[in-house]
Amino acid sequence: MCGFVGFASNANAEEKKNLVETMMDTITHRGPDSGGVFTDDKVALGFRRLSIIDLTEEADQPMYNEDNSCVLIFNGEIYNFQELREDLVEKGHQFVSHTDSEVLIHGYEEYGVNLVEKLRGMFAFAIYDKKEESLFIARDHFGIKPLYYTQNTTDNSFIFGSEIKSFLKHPGFIKELNKDALKPYLTFQYSVLDETFFKGVFKLKPGHYMLYKKGSIQINRYWDPMFDESENSFEHYVNEIKKTVEESVKYHKISDVKVGSFLSGGIDSSYITSLLKPNKTFSVGFEDHEGIFNETNLAKELSDILNIENHKRIIDADDCFDMLPTIQYHMDEPQSNPSSVPLYFLAQLASEHVTVVLSGEGADELFGGYIWYQTSPNQEKYQKSVPYAIRRPLSLLARKLPHNRITEFLDKGGQKVEERFIGQAKVFAEDDALKVLKNDYKNGPSVQSITEKVYEKVKNKDDVTKMQYLDMNLWLPGDILLKADKMSSAHSIELRVPFLDKVVMSLAAQVPAQYKINSKQTKIALRQAAEEVIPSEWANRTKVGFPVPIRFWLREEKYYNKVKEMFESDMAAEFFETRELVQFLDDHYNGKENYARYIWTVYVFLVWYKKFFKDC
Repeated sequence: MCGFVGFASNANAEEKKNLVETMMDTITHRGPDSGGVFTDDKVALGFRRLSIIDLTEEADQPMYNEDNSCVLIFNGEIYNFQELREDLVEKGHQFVSHTDSEVLIHGYEEYGVNLVEKLRGMFAFAIYDKKEESLFIARDHFGIKPLYYTQNTTDNSFIFGSEIKSFLKHPGFIKELNKDALKPYLTFQYSVLDETFFKGVFKLKPGHYMLYKKGSIQINRYWDPMFDESENSFEHYVNEIKKTVEESVKYHKISDVKVGSFLSGGIDSSYITSLLKPNKTFSVGFEDHEGIFNETNLAKELSDILNIENHKRIIDADDCFDMLPTIQYHMDEPQSNPSSVPLYFLAQLASEHVTVVLSGEGADELFGGYIWYQTSPNQEKYQKSVPYAIRRPLSLLARKLPHNRITEFLDKGGQKVEERFIGQAKVFAEDDALKVLKNDYKNGPSVQSITEKVYEKVKNKDDVTKMQYLDMNLWLPGDILLKADKMSSAHSIELRVPFLDKVVMSLAAQVPAQYKINSKQTKIALRQAAEEVIPSEWANRTKVGFPVPIRFWLREEKYYNKVKEMFESDMAAEFFETRELVQFLDDHYNGKENYARYIWTVYVFLVWYKKFFKDC
């Protein structure tokens, strides 16, 4: 885990140096060990390093090729760097370090932009080619590492980097809210558009690379996480999962610093931990509400079974509310997934002991782990016995009737998956979002206009595959991986995700839907594979996620008043019909409805906006 920032400019080299160093200061948390700068009459490149592999000065960045004609800045890890290095040495390239970073710069010399197709790892990097006066910028297959860019058409300046906050220090950057981002955020809970909440700032999509030259930007996709089933036995896939995941963990534990793992009570982190066998595991939880908000005892129990030292922490509402502005600052954009909060404290706990942690993100998306992917036995029977031509009008009628279990059942039974599934989070119904927004913020794109572009690519696939593909393109990079990167980097540690490996994905893409999920179980083949190394109780435990007791906190007077003060502020009135917001809050506080996610999503946006637009 490192960080970088760069820009193209015609200013003199000394001016560039001073400016890029100022920009680098905002991302020191991503790389506290060292920093480096390159400037010439065309570009400025700044880098902050967290030393993981090859701790010597020779591994510092910016890094150069033999004749200094190419300059690299890189965030991430290339897990197959040793194999690539051997090939490049045979081809005559000379290495001065033992780091994975140097493989990129010599790989670019040898393979050009096709380099990205050879990489196995998580990465965001930029290579400045002096001879071509061009920048080659790339992001990894899944979007594990963030990469943002913006271009000012007035002065034709171009800025790119690991975090948006570094852009704010550039005099050519104009800080302006992207009004179109708010409406879809209320439904998705994260920034789902290519253009971020900062107008004119874009994300380079996962599996894409960019060529920038003399003001011109060209973006190409080099990888697509497509699922393509291959018929084979259940036993075959179980055995292949065992071998492939174990190999991925071996690659992901390569490090010259201490490595630990995050551990909950679920299968994904338990499986990774059992294969890694670190010295330490880390867990956080909350005071129990209804017995679902604290899995630290389960993590401690498995750690004891595996003879691993477990460190845990219990956090409370004060911890979360007090640190929320800091959390949203590190996130760069508003993100209301409640699990971001405990993840911040989990990373803080781990940073006291290790520099690298492994985690279980990605298993649900690859192997079918979400209950949303399931069809209940009753729904399955209904859909098989009643023709769609009858189910469809019943669905449309049910939407007009009062909401209850029967109308919800009939509505779902007549919907296509493209209509009902937008990803693992769905907070505001679009009608409610429009009801709370001021007119200037109602014109953002509709939910369906966002999802239909993704669904179009898998229109002939089964429903489970369609949902997986949507999550791989929206939910995973926009929510899960973003918070994983930002919360770990806030505490200067590197988080690695062995399930999100292109070789693991290649296998997962072949697994037939019936081996992933049915009406009774999720991640069927993965659970069977995991039973070889973890107790059956852990391999078959129902997914809980990372639940946060927000709905209970918002029924306490202290936090109700805190949120109400924000909702009634002049700042909130810029965006929202505040009477509607307070009504949601009051109804929740008085136990009439559970509007916790509505309330939290708006509150997080206001906390974020205040941090970046009022306090900065």
